[in-house]
Amino acid sequence: MKTIRNEDVPSSPDYRHLSSIAGIAIDLRYATPDNFVGRDLYSPHDCAWLHRDAAAALERAVAWLAERRPGCKLLVLDALRPQRVQEELWAALQGTELLMYLADPARGSIHSYGMAVDITILDEQGRELDMGTGFDDLTELSHPTLEPAMLASGALNAGQVANRELLRGAMFQAGFVGINSEWWHFDCGDRVQVRASFTRVL
Repeated sequence: MKTIRNEDVPSSPDYRHLSSIAGIAIDLRYATPDNFVGRDLYSPHDCAWLHRDAAAALERAVAWLAERRPGCKLLVLDALRPQRVQEELWAALQGTELLMYLADPARGSIHSYGMAVDITILDEQGRELDMGTGFDDLTELSHPTLEPAMLASGALNAGQVANRELLRGAMFQAGFVGINSEWWHFDCGDRVQVRASFTRVL
């Protein structure tokens, strides 16, 4: 398996800094205490990076959203997550039912290849669209596959589901793939192929 240290990412041509992607907002939640672990997991590392393939796909998503909802903007909540941080998260969740929401570090998170993003949408006033839950809400309300049942029960409303569908519309047409358990998470392409052929950031 090919690897690169997080400290060496800035000098590699394979990665692009999020600041080079026009039309997005950035709020990396794992670089703040505003996440389910409750502490900054990224400092002093700069994790505002994506593999260049994912960055190009994100630019396509930006263009699609700008055409359909002018004034709205994609907000990146997580991008590159080094392997060492994935191991910290894995350790923090040991003994809880929340491990199902995390990739085993032995297998590797697609975030650790710079090929996944956690993302939402800001409205014309810069407020996050109502998705029915916040980021990192590790409950069934966050599961895209359960949206029809949640809608039928009243746990989610039509506007919340429509907002999620807008996000998926932007991301899917750009080449991203969603997962069953988190409305905010998108992989760039097939995760088996990513693990087999891309470089993991340590």
